[in-house]
Amino acid sequence: MKLRVFAAIGLALGLLAQGAAFAQAYPSRPIRFVVPFPPGGATDIVTRIVAQKLNDQYKRQVAIVDNRGGAGGVVGSEIVARAAPDGYTLVMGTTGTHAINASLYAKPSYDPVKDFAPVTPVALLPNMLVAHPSIPVKNVRELIALSRARPGELSYASSGNFLYLSGALFTSMAKVDMLHVPFKGGAQAMPAVVGGEVALSFATIVSSLPLVQSGKLRGLAVTSAKRFPSAKEFPTVAESGLPGYEAVAWYGVFAPDGTPRDIIQQLNTDIVRIINSPEVRELLLKQGADSYATSVEEFARVVQRDVAKWAKVVKTSGAKAD
Repeated sequence: MKLRVFAAIGLALGLLAQGAAFAQAYPSRPIRFVVPFPPGGATDIVTRIVAQKLNDQYKRQVAIVDNRGGAGGVVGSEIVARAAPDGYTLVMGTTGTHAINASLYAKPSYDPVKDFAPVTPVALLPNMLVAHPSIPVKNVRELIALSRARPGELSYASSGNFLYLSGALFTSMAKVDMLHVPFKGGAQAMPAVVGGEVALSFATIVSSLPLVQSGKLRGLAVTSAKRFPSAKEFPTVAESGLPGYEAVAWYGVFAPDGTPRDIIQQLNTDIVRIINSPEVRELLLKQGADSYATSVEEFARVVQRDVAKWAKVVKTSGAKAD
């Protein structure tokens, strides 16, 4: 009888040891890092920076990028929401995929809060409010005054849901009426503003800053809560005429809900270390993004806050997914 008890205890201890060894071995095989957008875009570039640095850190290929674009990020995000919660399938989510889509789609196929385990944000992508030089405004305060004096006459261009909703948030908070002119992409929107066909635009800093520096456009403000490191001469919208305004897209790593806590914490530790390195900070700045990494708990609060924030903007604007 004693031998059986000892044998059972030995077996249990052996299984525990194997489990501990398995946990310590993570990652023991490649991690599939899903990008819910096509190759070449900002989300893809940021993901590849993180994946490469993870590979460098482990001195082997532990992260493989898999582009699964479609339906505004829904396709790739849903793949990860339905994946096994074992730490080997992750997604680089965005404000669009994990905050805005929840209210933009009438019947979303995943819940950004319940279906995912947040790991950490990696970057913030503020935009810039720019105007054609012929528009007689030099700051946000003057723009609001002009818009109120000429309701419905000023137009703003956007390319994509987030930039459109950034404008919708602005007009709602400022209580002004401006005409929204949608474009398929920045390659179409920016020439329209430079040519004077559209008065204003909410655009990425990467695409707009060179045009501002060359005098083709006038930079009014950035949409972040703080001034952007590579464009510090431009005030924020909040400090230059519209207190409380902030419209910043974030990129962040998510795993499927149910992924073991120790794996989530290990990923957080590894990725936060990568994002806080001077080299990666510089790489992100070149993409018009500011490095931003934090704890699992704080990131969860950010997601919940932004789901609620953008739901109000979507409802007010009447926006719907195409």
